[in-house]
Amino acid sequence: MSATSILWLRRDLRLHDLPALTVAAGVGTVLPVFVLDEKLLAESSVRTVCLLRALRAAQESYDGRIVIRSGSPEEVLPELAREVGATTIHVSAESQPYGRIRDQRVRNALGDDVELVGTSSPYAVDPGTLLNQSLTPFQVFTPFCKAWNAHGWPSPATLPRGLEFAHGVDSLEVPEPQDLDVDLPEVGEEAATQRWADFLDVIDAYDTDRDKPGIDGTSQLSMHLKYGTVHPRTLLADLDQRHPGHKRFATELAWREFYADVLWHNPESEWHDLKPGLQDIIYEDPDTDDDVAAQFAAWREGRTGFPFVDAGMRQLARTGWMHNRVRMVVASFLTKDLHIWWPHGARHFMELLRDGDPASNSHGWQWTAGTGTDASPYFRVFNPVTQGLRFDPDGRYVRQWIPELGHLAGKRAHEPWDQGDGYDHGYPERIVDHARERDVALERYGQAKN
Repeated sequence: MSATSILWLRRDLRLHDLPALTVAAGVGTVLPVFVLDEKLLAESSVRTVCLLRALRAAQESYDGRIVIRSGSPEEVLPELAREVGATTIHVSAESQPYGRIRDQRVRNALGDDVELVGTSSPYAVDPGTLLNQSLTPFQVFTPFCKAWNAHGWPSPATLPRGLEFAHGVDSLEVPEPQDLDVDLPEVGEEAATQRWADFLDVIDAYDTDRDKPGIDGTSQLSMHLKYGTVHPRTLLADLDQRHPGHKRFATELAWREFYADVLWHNPESEWHDLKPGLQDIIYEDPDTDDDVAAQFAAWREGRTGFPFVDAGMRQLARTGWMHNRVRMVVASFLTKDLHIWWPHGARHFMELLRDGDPASNSHGWQWTAGTGTDASPYFRVFNPVTQGLRFDPDGRYVRQWIPELGHLAGKRAHEPWDQGDGYDHGYPERIVDHARERDVALERYGQAKN
């Protein structure tokens, strides 16, 4: 009789290209398990719905063999290991602060009798692997990207031959996801494969279309990468085989891996400034100032009076997703027009994003705020009007999400204050003067830097 090993699924809800499964199958019979950790499920209703949908899809891929248990992993897993006589629990290695702490608690609870074996990770190159020539972590993206490409990654893992799943273990049903008033796409390995195929049909235009929020010009695979319904290694191998000339998309994947690497080396940067030199910047506090709180609410609700900003915030609320170009613009508006510290915005994003990833979210915010990974970012202030005119020149994106401006044709939708009928349908006037607030931001950044 062969031994049984446990495959603990977390951010890898798929059957194919899963090295931890391959290693577990080498031990003998595999018992896939997912632990419904109440702490994670309570973080965000949007991400909870996506997670449970991804789990349901994975359960189908595994022919219903995933054992569902509820509770803290450090209590559930030792008990399950004793129940089935497993001496190894196999996982995709975790890199994010919460996951690393959780996994250490599990190791401590397992003791010497059961080994927690980490194989590969949710990234093509495991965070913490690459160092610069000084043998220190990378702080700037471009040299990291060069090292990342030079390092390379393994080929996708194949499904183990003779894979046999364990039988007869009690399991809960996957909870029914909450019904939200959010337009969420399908999530799961099959949905990820289909989305990738659809994107490859338009990848020739990716370089020019990826910055245009009014068209479907991006992969929108971030949600699938978040829950591990596809691995970046799979995408990179397919890209190299079928579209070797398209390096831009691979570079965007490298950004995700760069931020994961930064967070690995600096776990405190999830909610604090990476750059200590800019910690003295003066911010307004929406928790203590009623006027600032009102401006923060207007930003969250898409009522700032700046159409490109408001379109993005309404897209986020309606779909759980926002185009990356617009993410930078709305982040700049919060931190440099409203002068609110970036964690306020980052937490709002994590509450609503279906692809909410701590590393990408927090460090994307810091890149825009000027306190993260960039050589000299303090003077970068996005103009919400010129950004809209440049990347949404026909106003399509604005009209899609702001019906109050639907009567303004073309680029007129970006400047309702210049149109005689711009405010006829209830769109709010601007809550700040961008030019003035830009000067304030630069003055504050300069004072902190010096």
